[in-house]
Amino acid sequence: MVASWPEPIVSVQALSQAGISTVPSRYVKPAHQRPVVYNSDQSGLDMEVPVLDMSDIWRKPEGLRRVRNACEEWGFFQVVNHGVDHMLMESVRGAWREFFDLPVEVKRKYANSPDTYEGYGSRIGVVKDAKLDWSDYFFLNYLPSSIRNPSKWPSQPPKISWSTINQYTYYINIKNILFHRCRELIEEYGEEVRKLCERLVETLSESLGLEPNHLMKAFGGEDKVGANLRANFYPKCPQPHLTLGLSSHSDPGGITIVLPDEKVAGLQVRRGDCWVTIKSVPNALIVNIGDQVQILSNGIYKSVEHQVVVNSGMDRVSLALFYNPRSDIPIGPVKELLTEDQPALYKPIRFDEYRLLIRQKGPSGKNQVDSLLAST
Repeated sequence: MVASWPEPIVSVQALSQAGISTVPSRYVKPAHQRPVVYNSDQSGLDMEVPVLDMSDIWRKPEGLRRVRNACEEWGFFQVVNHGVDHMLMESVRGAWREFFDLPVEVKRKYANSPDTYEGYGSRIGVVKDAKLDWSDYFFLNYLPSSIRNPSKWPSQPPKISWSTINQYTYYINIKNILFHRCRELIEEYGEEVRKLCERLVETLSESLGLEPNHLMKAFGGEDKVGANLRANFYPKCPQPHLTLGLSSHSDPGGITIVLPDEKVAGLQVRRGDCWVTIKSVPNALIVNIGDQVQILSNGIYKSVEHQVVVNSGMDRVSLALFYNPRSDIPIGPVKELLTEDQPALYKPIRFDEYRLLIRQKGPSGKNQVDSLLAST
């Protein structure tokens, strides 16, 4: 693995704050990769990803059918009544926003390198002279716990925003707001989302007609799965029509849980020839299928391309948790889903090998998972 970046890292947030009026050339995408601006009469604007209520789909046949339809048709859905505390969601999102508001010299103490990606950074991929995305991020290893490196976790305590404290939750939550440090918030949020991921993997398994624990076994078991957290910061951009906050890609792992910025939209999902901007539902989390579930399901479920657009008026913060199979076992189509008419579409590969490809090349649409097609 490459131990250093091919060029000096530049904070995109620092560029934005400097008041530049044009986007530097290394962030300007080729014309065919730039954001699409739809006219008001184009149907792509009217489509929305499904919204599922976890209390309605958990082990319920009709709910499982809705899950299957969302995974087959969209590869994305929003989930409500998911069990993750809403106040915790708000607190962890606020803590990351405050981290990115710190002086750049403080953030650089956590600077990452391409060997693990863990820490504060501004690029994905090590191809020299590559076109870069208009974003900064902070990447953390979360599971298994043996790979955590708490020294890489920010310890800056969140500030108190008294105007945002709901009067009805003040007496219950004020102690948590006062005394939680960023590391504690990360661990608490990660633990609640981990539990949600376990329920979702079980739900996906049942929706495929498999035993509830089948996909989790294919992942390597609950105590062997991997998980990473990435906090994303998309600064204001003087020419948002020329660049992207995150280039088109499908996620390499199992499933991804996104805590969106409820005030600023930006995540887009490919739907045929259109890009659909996800309209965040209050207190919802966004779930998307990763390449490993597409492989395990033999293409029944799709890891759909998505990208992030930026804007000239507002910064945007989001937090993604990537829930992944054990890294050192081959991942291939589940044999119970194969038939004579539907043989295995994908060649097995270990997740650590697969993930290395995107870390070297950066986001590249669906090229990565398509390269595993058995016919290629």
